Amino acid sequence: MAHLRKGAGVQSKVLAITGMESLTAGSCSALVRVSKIVAFACFTTIAAQLSVPLPFTPVPLTMQTLFVVMAGLTLGARDGFYAMLAYVSLGFAGAPVFAELSGGPHVLLGPTGGYLAAFPAAALVAGWISEKLGGNRFAAFAASLCGMALILAAGASYLSIIAGISFARAASLGILPFAAGELVKALIASIPPAGRAAFRAIPRS
Repeated sequence: MAHLRKGAGVQSKVLAITGMESLTAGSCSALVRVSKIVAFACFTTIAAQLSVPLPFTPVPLTMQTLFVVMAGLTLGARDGFYAMLAYVSLGFAGAPVFAELSGGPHVLLGPTGGYLAAFPAAALVAGWISEKLGGNRFAAFAASLCGMALILAAGASYLSIIAGISFARAASLGILPFAAGELVKALIASIPPAGRAAFRAIPRS
């Protein structure tokens, strides 16, 4: 046992002298950070499959927006942005991560393209507002509403362009049917501050 302790002590000294100790810690931290980003891209993919088509609008009801703002609230503005950028990029590249396991550029060019394209910015905004307001439940609720409002506004704006209709008409198709649901999602996003804190506190080294 003495030899083992001595060997471990020598190894620690060598790592410290050569700088490998900080390099190793940094590598572990980066790996954990990337894993969290990938996790939220996966969560959003799963949420996209919880899709309910609505007969009066080309935009389906999904749970995606909940996890978009949760990415910003949980990972912070920067990494939430990266998580949603990874998600949208995967979908653009053809991975079946969008609703009904769809993917490819045509989805982003379709009626839901504006919503999807706004995901990274919405996560960034939600994370930033939550951080500025202190990260409590009220902050999470307000930040979630702002992030979701950005998604709806971007989605309706793009829908009005590609469909050749007024923004008011696009809003009646792409905002009003989802407003109540987004409010409920914002309430859900604000409930588990302890869970978000635990996720952020996963050891980095």
